[in-house]
Amino acid sequence: MKIAVVVQRYGADINGGAELHARYIAERLARHATVEVFTTCAKDYITWKNELPAGEETVHGVTVRRFPVSWPRNPDDFGRRSNHIFGSAHSMADELKWLDSEGPASRKLIRHIGRVKHEFDFFVFFSARYYHAWHGARAAADKAILVPTAERDAAVGVSIFGPLFRGVRAIMYNSLEERALIQTVTNNREVPGVVVGVGSDIPERVQPWRSKRKFNLKRPYAFYIGRIDENKGCAELFDYFPRYAAMYPDGLDLVLAGSAVLPVPKHPRIKHLGFVSDEDKFDTLAGADFLIMPSPYESLSMVALEAWALGRPVLANGRCDVLRGQAIRSNAGLYYENFEEFAEAMYALEAAGPLNAVLGRNGREFFKRHYAWPVIERKYMEMFERLKKEPAKTSMAPLPGWFARRARNLPPAADAVNAAPKGPVLR
Repeated sequence: MKIAVVVQRYGADINGGAELHARYIAERLARHATVEVFTTCAKDYITWKNELPAGEETVHGVTVRRFPVSWPRNPDDFGRRSNHIFGSAHSMADELKWLDSEGPASRKLIRHIGRVKHEFDFFVFFSARYYHAWHGARAAADKAILVPTAERDAAVGVSIFGPLFRGVRAIMYNSLEERALIQTVTNNREVPGVVVGVGSDIPERVQPWRSKRKFNLKRPYAFYIGRIDENKGCAELFDYFPRYAAMYPDGLDLVLAGSAVLPVPKHPRIKHLGFVSDEDKFDTLAGADFLIMPSPYESLSMVALEAWALGRPVLANGRCDVLRGQAIRSNAGLYYENFEEFAEAMYALEAAGPLNAVLGRNGREFFKRHYAWPVIERKYMEMFERLKKEPAKTSMAPLPGWFARRARNLPPAADAVNAAPKGPVLR
């Protein structure tokens, strides 16, 4: 079997959630099939400018083919177009221009998919909202498998994505909540799909003392891992934590790892480690009382799964349906929706309290049951075998004609998402 994994950017040093997800899947599928990765020459997800050389290279044993981005993203132009189609009546032509503006637009990548599609059994596309996934899936619709990595934001409601979700061969969802949102908004229930998510390369042994000594972590702490950004809930976290610290002088410190887009407050109980190695990340996570995930927008959260794999509880933003659902289904975390709940949960999850060890054990079992690599690999391989035996149930709808694409009769994309039921999926 020969599989192509198609993703917006790719590399051993690229640690974005969807991109790391794609690399993990590519490397694991390579144990069962011949795998190639098709991607762009971009490293920066803001501009998509070409930084890596076009052509072929090998990353962790997997062949990677890079194609140049045809034009970089103009963030101001993309922002204006997003505001228009998310919040106002518009046309399909507006949406297609928005997709071009979002990028990463690589015409050579799409042409390559069209040329070689007969050589591959399936194309696995990450992530649904981007240029390469929309155009690439249409170029190889009868072999296209989509990994949406979709959050609850207005992009899901953009009308051009409806035919995409209804026209691919299968969809590999990250969570029950992601599946429920996409099926509600796009009416794609006939498309084969499975909730699979992604595993993680958890080290066999971790050494919490090593990171505590290296980073001078002398007090108990809650740990945040990821981009320090307002979109990740960090502004609210930086509002809540100093208030918690004032209420609980003997409470936990806050330790953060990741690149900072948002300034980190100068506070005696907040420590920013910057970007850390995987060894340091896992050591520090294993030594934390728990992981904190303040993001209101997630399709899965790989770091939450890593925390559970190490037996650490998770404190999540309860306004994120996915994180809230995962915390409830795993019985391995708590969630908050306001400062009072945040402060009480911080106190309740301290390692010295009665909840921490119980929730940590539950998290470890939840990870083994649903996200250990043999489980993930089996779900992918079973889907491939199923699709090889079954005829396609749906097909990709063609675009309407020139005049129809320019009719300003489409409602704001946010309306469709706002109309979808909110909350965790508990069954």
